[in-house]
Amino acid sequence: MIHPDTELRFISPEIGYGVVATRLIPKGTICWIFDAFDQTFSPERVRGLDQLHKDILNKYSYRDAQGDFVLCWDNSRFVNHSFNSSLVSTAYNFELAVRDIHPGEELTDDYGYLNVWEPFDCLPEPGSARTQVLPDDLLNFHPEWDAKLTDAFRHFNQVAQPLRPLLEARYQAKVEAVAAGRAPMDSILNCYYRGEVVKL
Repeated sequence: MIHPDTELRFISPEIGYGVVATRLIPKGTICWIFDAFDQTFSPERVRGLDQLHKDILNKYSYRDAQGDFVLCWDNSRFVNHSFNSSLVSTAYNFELAVRDIHPGEELTDDYGYLNVWEPFDCLPEPGSARTQVLPDDLLNFHPEWDAKLTDAFRHFNQVAQPLRPLLEARYQAKVEAVAAGRAPMDSILNCYYRGEVVKL
């Protein structure tokens, strides 16, 4: 589920639609969390789909650490890519704002941590030498993303968390300990899928 202080807007002809903040979303806020309406597709189920539905998954889903395809039910599926993303995925099935996101600013992910199954070209961005998202980006950039998350978690208990009630029970104690500084954060590398590549 996407943060409630967001809406879908047209960004540009090159990018299409994206998700933008309607109010200030402070650093350390859960901006997306896996919930009961999000749909998970196993590789076996994907193989049985017709090409039209495979194309939809290819455009709007990401792959989790188990190799399943996750299709978000709400505007989450319109969050665009940026090499300087405002959100970063955690090992706890949610994403944190790693900087303040101001009203009118787009919420973005680096698709490099979403287990893409083939390289794709991206628009160039100031401050980044990367021009492609690659299947092994998590292996190469997890220290950078971990550092951003560690910093963001320091703000976790000081900001409003409207999505916190959706935190899965299996993660609650660990997230509380990490946010309180009593335990180290699990690396985003735990999100990496090391198995078979399924072509869509």
